[in-house]
Amino acid sequence: MNKDFFVNNKGKIIGIAIVAIIFFFFIGKYNSFVKKNEAITGQWAQVDNQLQRRFDLIPNIVSTVKGIAKQEKDIFGAISNARTHYSGATTIDEKAQAAGQVESAIGRLLVITENYPELKSSESFRDLTVELEGTENRISVERMKYNDLVKDLNTSIQTFPSSLVASMFGVKAHSYFEIAKEATAVPKVDFTQ
Repeated sequence: MNKDFFVNNKGKIIGIAIVAIIFFFFIGKYNSFVKKNEAITGQWAQVDNQLQRRFDLIPNIVSTVKGIAKQEKDIFGAISNARTHYSGATTIDEKAQAAGQVESAIGRLLVITENYPELKSSESFRDLTVELEGTENRISVERMKYNDLVKDLNTSIQTFPSSLVASMFGVKAHSYFEIAKEATAVPKVDFTQ
């Protein structure tokens, strides 16, 4: 009887097996997207942690430089505005943009310090810049890890057949955390004021 059941229902059994395979494929792909999104969120938390470390260091550096380079008020304002922008940012893209503004302002600040030998010889300034350099290295590493995870997710979203599952469940691509264009420009410092 069992043998007759399988022979008579062979088409139904194959159909059920195919539906089960497709179902488990979709479930597996969906779970993969959830894991990738969570990995990106967790990695962004690491980037955010290092960015916050940088922002905590900046007031100390600024106050050290302010004592010597009083005429550089525009840079101090740019740093303050960038920190405020970062504090008010709610999305990863907004925070990344604000971080780029800070990178640009810090670059200009460090160029200015080159023109103040008394500042460069200050032990507290040296300690702060060493700490800032270490933080910048940590940010770079965490940014790279974040971008690798984004690349993995975005590639999965765009490749077939994963793209079908992604579009079905509304999985969206993430933006890369890129350096702002102004952070790559060489700062112009003018002491003729």
